[in-house]
Amino acid sequence: MLNCCRVLIRARARSLVFSALAFGVTLVTLDTFVFSSNSLRSVSSNGERPLVIHGTIHETEATNLASTFRHLQLRSVHEDAIEIQEVQVDGGDDENTRPLVPPINVTEEERVSWFRKVLPEFDIFKSDNLTRQFHARVTGFFGQENNCSVRFFMTWISLGRSFGRREFLALESLFKSNPYGCLLIISRTMDSKLGFKKFKPILDHGFKVIAVTPDLPFLFENTPAKAWFNEMKTGTKDPGEIPLAQNLSNLIRIAVLFEYGGVYLDTDVIVLKDFAGLRNSIGAQSIDTMSRRWTRLNNAVMAFDRNHPLLLKFMTEFASTFDGNRWGHNGPYLVSRVVEKVNGKRGFEFKVLPPMAFYPVDWTRIGGLFRRPETRADAKWVAAKIAQLSGETYGVHLWNKQSRRLKIEEGSVIGRLIEDHCVACENIYN
Repeated sequence: MLNCCRVLIRARARSLVFSALAFGVTLVTLDTFVFSSNSLRSVSSNGERPLVIHGTIHETEATNLASTFRHLQLRSVHEDAIEIQEVQVDGGDDENTRPLVPPINVTEEERVSWFRKVLPEFDIFKSDNLTRQFHARVTGFFGQENNCSVRFFMTWISLGRSFGRREFLALESLFKSNPYGCLLIISRTMDSKLGFKKFKPILDHGFKVIAVTPDLPFLFENTPAKAWFNEMKTGTKDPGEIPLAQNLSNLIRIAVLFEYGGVYLDTDVIVLKDFAGLRNSIGAQSIDTMSRRWTRLNNAVMAFDRNHPLLLKFMTEFASTFDGNRWGHNGPYLVSRVVEKVNGKRGFEFKVLPPMAFYPVDWTRIGGLFRRPETRADAKWVAAKIAQLSGETYGVHLWNKQSRRLKIEEGSVIGRLIEDHCVACENIYN
């Protein structure tokens, strides 16, 4: 009887696995069909980039790609849903360290009580010898000795061991396109022996990258963010259901640009161009196809001069409207709200670049760029897409939440872009 039951259980398990696989194949097939049925945007005939200034896009004269490829093209970014990003806060590189994720289905009072109890575990709030060296290390790194063509910043408020191969490929592309740039990663966990080990292949090629533990009180001093930070640090403010690290990253990127000036990049951006000529610019994630006016901005890539007034407005909005329960409210939606408010006002000179600059592919369709071409038509589409991105795009945001588990297939758009923009060029397809 026991053997009989085991046989039945195994048969049932095989049936369930087969059903799941069949359903997955169906979804992939449908996704491939939807992906292949969209149309490519036209490319600029003279290689110039469309420009949006204070909300209106002024496009250069453009020509269509060969009609053969039109049915295979991608549409512009029109994101109608939210992207949930996973960001962790940790107390070091201990493999047993858990992310401090807020409890769900609790009252605000219960969540504030939880937050007050776990505050000692948030290393990013701590002040120590490393944090006290922050400003001196930043100014020293960007000093005359390094002669940086561009000051790049990233944040990494996650486990050091989670900084993986995909993030390293983004670093390689940055230095391939900006060989005289300097990259400073604001991170306690990467400011370590482990971080140095991960950066070593880049450093061995003579490029300049460093991780520095942040001094948040210094960054937020004399800014509208100071009062908000003090409330958080004392555990008197509701952090919300979204991991606080995500919102801290949204604020830190603004504060560091305000203090030092330069370019902020998310760690899932494959850089294709030299950023040296990019100043006081933010990218549109989506536009209205009729009016050519932006409908949403994004803060994954920003370039601003030191003390730019728009950055101060961003921090004011962050502190006065903070809501830790709504994804994007303190990030992409925040920059969109503020730019809408200052639109046309004097003293806020900046550019809004079109989606092709940083967000050429919608996060719901990013998977198509990871797939190898299976047919001659696919191969033509890949070649056409690479030509388009090479002409109009500063960097491709990979929407890591959606794409991080996807394999970069050989011959795919992303694979070929990385091959052309890598430094060590190892394990691209691993």
